[in-house]
Amino acid sequence: MSTASIRLNKALVDKAYAISKAQHRTPPKQIEHWATIGQIMEDNPDLSYELVRQLLIAQAEVDAGMVEPYEFG
Repeated sequence: MSTASIRLNKALVDKAYAISKAQHRTPPKQIEHWATIGQIMEDNPDLSYELVRQLLIAQAEVDAGMVEPYEFG
């Protein structure tokens, strides 16, 4: 993955530093997280934040191999 340097509002960066500690992320990863949620919410305005949050968690569980196939019947 390539990276790019951009200028961000200092208040946003300061908030990312504070929140990132509580969320166990780096400040850049916190800003990426917010951007991901914002993009999903803009692309899907009818979805609630809680549903988007749960979908991101579910995808992370799939990526980590923490799921089992469901058998019908």
